[in-house]
Amino acid sequence: MPGRIDQTRPFLPVNIALLTVSDTRTPETDSSGDLLAARITDAGHKLAARLILPDDEAGLARQFSAWADDPSIDVVISTGGTGVTGRDVTPEALRRVIEKPIEGFGELFRWLSYAKIGTSTIQSRALAGVARGTYFFAVPGSNSACRDAWDEILLSQLDNRHRPCNFVELMPRLREHEV
Repeated sequence: MPGRIDQTRPFLPVNIALLTVSDTRTPETDSSGDLLAARITDAGHKLAARLILPDDEAGLARQFSAWADDPSIDVVISTGGTGVTGRDVTPEALRRVIEKPIEGFGELFRWLSYAKIGTSTIQSRALAGVARGTYFFAVPGSNSACRDAWDEILLSQLDNRHRPCNFVELMPRLREHEV
């Protein structure tokens, strides 16, 4: 991954909530959630919350909003529900909550994914944004997609030592428009 880690800066862990969106997964079968949870903690961050919720737009929006209002949550990562089928409503739910989209996340995710799955990446509606000082990232539900999103994007962007810039160093300024 381009960029570098400034080893002179101390690592700042962030509190991350993890949401698996699925009508069928359970705590025993949530392999993509397990994969992300392990990567979050292995990187030194705190897994502050973890849920599995069904593909229900209103329910997802309520949960996203609750986490946006929770001062102990810095980042929310959701997995699943980002496709184009009738039950895939994660992007719609998240758009109800986010105040400022981060278009580059979805663009970069699809660009990275294209190298692995070709034009099938067009079916992904991965997206990100900010709501009330909290970062939100919605990624597809496959283990491969979760691995790509974390390893290729989020690992570095959620590390305050990453140079030339990262999401963590911007956290204190995410709500400055409210002052």
